[in-house]
Amino acid sequence: MLALAAAGLLIQAVPITDPCAYDRAARLALDEHAFDQDMEGGWRALARDPRCHVAAADLLRDYRAAHGNDHSILIWHEGQMRAMAGQAADAIALFDRARHPDPDGFGWNLYVDASIAFLRGDRPALIAARDALAALPRPADFAPRDPLGRAISVSWPPNLNIVDGFVACFGRSYREAYGTPRCAPPPADPPAGR
Repeated sequence: MLALAAAGLLIQAVPITDPCAYDRAARLALDEHAFDQDMEGGWRALARDPRCHVAAADLLRDYRAAHGNDHSILIWHEGQMRAMAGQAADAIALFDRARHPDPDGFGWNLYVDASIAFLRGDRPALIAARDALAALPRPADFAPRDPLGRAISVSWPPNLNIVDGFVACFGRSYREAYGTPRCAPPPADPPAGR
């Protein structure tokens, strides 16, 4: 080290920070709306970094346990983070738990079916769920509004764009396929002998 210092080549230690570090107690203390919907707090701040998908999933699990909360949307979001992290079996189990007990007319359970089929690599089941979702009639009283009460345009049915991404990106990772309308074709295998 002295030789390096004498030569002017002393290397300073650079602190390594954990990109997934967060104040666990503060996140667990949030009310459900802030924990689930605030893009800068709660679990979503972690989810922005692909290296933190497992940490975000674990935070969702811990939040539900700490609050005795088994709401399907928090289970669903944990499943999404597990799927993003490549934990397909855990994601499938969570997605299955997030089903609505009664069909809601908005196709939630069809979206669940399509997500599970994608993760299982079951293309026929994925296509069947996609087609059933696409065929849902728009409810006559479906009139979405923004927080100020103004009418807004929302595509029908919900989540079809995500399911279309699963179809277009079938065989790819959930992270690649989620919300992607098209996937680039996979790279061609080089010719044999090269």
